Amino acid sequence: MSKPRLQALYQEKARPELQKQLGIPNIMAVPRIVKVVLNIGVKDAVSNSKALADAIEALTVIAGQKPVRCEARKSIAGFKLREGMPIGTMVTLRGATMYEFLDKLISLALPKVRDFQGVSRKCDRQGNYNLGIKEWTIFPEIVDFDISKKIYGMNISIHTTAKQDTHAVALLEKFGMPFKSV
Repeated sequence: MSKPRLQALYQEKARPELQKQLGIPNIMAVPRIVKVVLNIGVKDAVSNSKALADAIEALTVIAGQKPVRCEARKSIAGFKLREGMPIGTMVTLRGATMYEFLDKLISLALPKVRDFQGVSRKCDRQGNYNLGIKEWTIFPEIVDFDISKKIYGMNISIHTTAKQDTHAVALLEKFGMPFKSV
């Protein structure tokens, strides 16, 4: 089996360029992507257990692996939420599946967003990048999605080994992340 396109791009082209650009003497210290976490919060799961099943099914198709259910840690009376109730789903991608997902996100899904101007350059001060998507229907696998089902937002967290936000942004630029122009 061959390497995913973005993994080969990183190892052959982006990594040496980043080493020179960031002035890092050791090639092993060059920032890299460790994992990608996809998360869907389903607030309707409190009253409708089918809503969570729909989100799990969609996330399975998008990510290519089975997600886990997330349960409430604390009871919150205002939200009619009790400890242990299912409220969302998440999946962690690593290795080849992570690179395949990133390739799909950058080259297929984000350009499908209506009135797309680019994504923010903001990171979380620890070299990780978070991206919120309002509809998961932008992914090419979701072609026969039933319109009667509710569409939820999705959070995508890209975890890197970068120590600074500027290094994380430079890494994601090498992968072709469509950032807003400054």
